[in-house]
Amino acid sequence: MHLLPEVYDAVFHSHFGHHDHSGGYRIGAFIMVGILFQIILEFFSKGAEHGHVHSHEKMNSMPWTLFISLCLHALLEGMPVSHHHDLALGIAIHHLPIAIILTTFFIGAGLNKKLILFFMLAFALMTPLGTLASEKLHFLEHYYTEISAVVIGILFHISSTIIFESSENHKFNVAKISVIVLGIVLAYFV
Repeated sequence: MHLLPEVYDAVFHSHFGHHDHSGGYRIGAFIMVGILFQIILEFFSKGAEHGHVHSHEKMNSMPWTLFISLCLHALLEGMPVSHHHDLALGIAIHHLPIAIILTTFFIGAGLNKKLILFFMLAFALMTPLGTLASEKLHFLEHYYTEISAVVIGILFHISSTIIFESSENHKFNVAKISVIVLGIVLAYFV
């Protein structure tokens, strides 16, 4: 509830004290990038970010695309935590079902317990690593508002998917992405 007003407030009140209303369009574009980025990530993760996987395929090899996309998702979610420590609890709760799904896939892939522990530890460190990167890599500070806008888009997509999904067949497809891109283009011109 506070990230969205914060990113718009940051562009409307620049460091020089004057209002910059054109920046609102730029932030809106970054939010849209976050939504599209999450849709692309879900193509690889099969929707594990919102608590379940849409794939019914039997997994018998290391789910690399699932693991990498979830790690990237967790890394990005950690970046706003550097300014809003209260987000950490919500993200931790959000990652609990994801960790269960990942563990299930790792067991299904026949990985030994030490390897599963290693990969789960790597996943668990992604959000704190995102927070640490946001705090320690000073060049990222210049892009904090844009990164936060992308994360807002990611969270918008996940929350709307959780709220509005009504069938088991909601998945990535060309028609869905085309309509979303068309909507973004039309919104830009309106």
